Amino acid sequence: LRDVLDYTEKDQFDVILMNPPYGGSEKNDVKNHFPADLASSETADLFMSVIMYRLKQDGRAAVILPDGFLFGTDNTKVAIKRKLMREFNLHTIIRMPGSVFSPYTSITTNILFFDRTHPTKETWFYRLDMPEGYKHFSKTKPMKLEHFDPVRDWWQNRIEIKSADTDTYKAKCYSAQDIEAGSFNLDLCGYPHEEEEILPPKELIQQYQEKRASLNADIDRILEKITDILGIREEDGE
Repeated sequence: LRDVLDYTEKDQFDVILMNPPYGGSEKNDVKNHFPADLASSETADLFMSVIMYRLKQDGRAAVILPDGFLFGTDNTKVAIKRKLMREFNLHTIIRMPGSVFSPYTSITTNILFFDRTHPTKETWFYRLDMPEGYKHFSKTKPMKLEHFDPVRDWWQNRIEIKSADTDTYKAKCYSAQDIEAGSFNLDLCGYPHEEEEILPPKELIQQYQEKRASLNADIDRILEKITDILGIREEDGE
């Protein structure tokens, strides 16, 4: 890994498609390759920064990121989202159901579409609901390409869509000013709260393991801050 500030035009790409790993926690030897304000401990955040530095002028990108990136309010996440919106055109975010990658993960994800043409003026959000006849996706009933047909139809004719059964929006456009005024919270057009579903034991265990990994990452970040404050080095071992 090299410092992101050292990337030049020959290291950049016209198109970037990425589904980075999430839930991981990085140590200082990795974070030191990033500007201080972008030096997150979360693997997905660092991938997002690398993508921004390696996208060519007029280049396009589509990145899959977890919900935590959208609603995260810690300083590094806000800095990454601020850079994304002020230096890139974040034109569309597709909210996806939580079981899209089932049975491999139950983490809820989103597709962020942006290009390096101009600062963001507005961002469209679209919530992809579960298709009729599906309660959730699974190994035996996986998500299929045809399930994206509603997104493709809407993409060509973008209109705001209000949810039929709740006072929320399935699709809506928000100005960059409104998003910035909301501290860059991108958790918009989300899924309505439903009655809690009882999952099979295997999925419950997997969900617990994923949440534990995410919690461990948070603990690692807090411990790093404490060790920095106390001046304890990793090689000291205590």
